This record gives sequence, structure tokens and C-alpha cells, in this order.
Amino acid sequence: MDIVLSGIRPTGLLHLGNYLGALINFVKMQDENKCYFFIADIHSLTTHPLAEHLQENIKEMIAEYLAAGIDPEKSALYVQSDVPEIIELYVYLNMNAYLGELERCTSFKDKARKQPDNLNAGLLTYPCLMAADILIHRATKVPVGKDQEQHLEMTRTFANRFNRMYNCNIFPEPTAYNFGHELVKIPGLDGSGKMGKSEGGDNCLYLSDEPNVLKKKIMRALTDSGPTQPNQPKPDYINNLFTIMKAVSAPETVAYFDDKWNDCSIRYGDMKKQLFEDVNAFLTPLRERIKDIRSNDEYLAKVVRQGAEQARESARKTMIEVRKAVGIKSLI
Repeated sequence: MDIVLSGIRPTGLLHLGNYLGALINFVKMQDENKCYFFIADIHSLTTHPLAEHLQENIKEMIAEYLAAGIDPEKSALYVQSDVPEIIELYVYLNMNAYLGELERCTSFKDKARKQPDNLNAGLLTYPCLMAADILIHRATKVPVGKDQEQHLEMTRTFANRFNRMYNCNIFPEPTAYNFGHELVKIPGLDGSGKMGKSEGGDNCLYLSDEPNVLKKKIMRALTDSGPTQPNQPKPDYINNLFTIMKAVSAPETVAYFDDKWNDCSIRYGDMKKQLFEDVNAFLTPLRERIKDIRSNDEYLAKVVRQGAEQARESARKTMIEVRKAVGIKSLI
């Protein structure tokens, strides 16, 4: 049985890209592996350092995780800050991470460009904290999207470096868990790249979006005046719409609009209306489950308390070995 770990920051809501990229096979994943899922509230402070809305966001994320298929009787669902051993391991990994490799990280360079007035140390050492999240449970599989491959590679680097430096074999090399398929990358609606919270609200289709909000976002998606020649290649922003449609629509629906593109008769308005209907049908049962779970604060508290106990038990075992390897021993 492998140990699987997945986390997400509580700086927004789960969106369609999250769901299809990492959540879609929760039931099968939990039956075959020991799974840890967590809300990365400490990670969120790198870009959202203020306390406003943090607790409400955490509760919303827990409800969405549960609605998406996590079973707290099979898996540990916890909040990152409830497991202080993660931060201790983060500190040790920081001591063995080099400035150059952290500065070369793509996500750091992107954040440096987008938020030059908040270029903090947490952003620079983000890969170390992500590695601590994974290695604290000695996870072997991590459900990640294509955009997180570099961070996972850095986690393997830090794990191997720690093992070599301290002549131990504490940490395994985690690999991407993709359910036997290529890593999923759902594009955003604005044509800028991936669907992500940091790209802005109109770029994402959130699991809890009401139908009127979904429709407005989809109808605003970037398009053009249409193809001018039969079978011409689709520009990225048009291909994005087809990629989303392939994820939620019937194959014959995708084929219909693909044919319309190829013979230059496509009407984007019709395609977007169909895309809205299919996305809404896909998300409606999830939306209703989220509302039911979110209204039960007692249940949410029970789930994260139970999850934290499981996560801390795993983390304590790891840190006993880590402290011994590093030479940290209390004289008290």
C-alpha cells in the first residue's frame, strides 16, 4: 500500500481544474492507498498574509473536499497548521536547500513578476515547505497537475540530498499520481494558461459557482471571429474551450463542434451555451453536496480533528528519525 498526499491552499475555492486534475478518482485512490489530504493554510500566507476570511475559506475547502469524495473514515483530512511537525521539517530542509535552485523555480519567478511588492522569503522557500508536506508522511505518490511537476522534482532532490548528507534512508522518492493517464491540465477561460485562482475569478469555474455565475463566465470566455480556412489549427484560447468541453461533454458533442470549426461554420455562442449546460450538469450534484456539508460546523470540526490526530501520529514517527539523523537531541 502506497502513501498518497494531496493539498490545496485555502485562498479560494476548488475549481474544475482542481477537481479533474486531482480529485476525480478519490474513491478508488482511498481504497487502494493510505491517503492524506490537507488544507495548506500556512502556504496561503505567502500571497495572502492577512487573517481576513482565512477560517471561512478553510471550512469551505473542507466541505468541498468531502463533497468531492474524500471519506474521513478511510483517509486523513487535516489543516496544515494543526501539524507543527511539518514546520520543523521545513526548517531542516531549508538548511539544505540552495539559493540558486530556489531562485530558478518557475513558480517563484512567476510570483516575483506578479507581486513585486510582496517578494517574501516564504515565496522563495515555498518548494521546501511543499517538500515538508510530502516527506513528513514519507509519501510515495502525489496527485499533481502538470504545473506542479517541477515542485515534485525538487522534493525528490531534497529527499535524496537529506538521505545522502545524513547517511540514512528516511525519505522515499515521491512520484506523480496520475491514475494511469497523463497529468491533467485544465486551461483557464481567459486563454492565459491553466485554470487557477491566482489568475483571477473569471479564469476559473468553481465547484460552488451558481448557474448564473457559470454562464456569465463561460459566455465571456476569450474567442475570435472564427476560422477563415477549413481545417486550420485552433489558436490556444479556442483549443482551451475544446479542452474543457472534452472534460465534461459527450464525445459526439465535441465532435459536432470540431466539425463546425473545420468547415468554418462554428458559432461560438452556440458552443458556449452547450458548454455551460454540460458544465452545470457536471457540477450541480457537487454544488448541492457542498451546501449540505458546509452547514454542519460540528461535523467539519470532527473531521479535521480526527484527521489531525492521524497526521500527527504519522509526522511524529518521521520526526523521531529525522532528529536522530540530524543530531538534534534535547538535554532537558
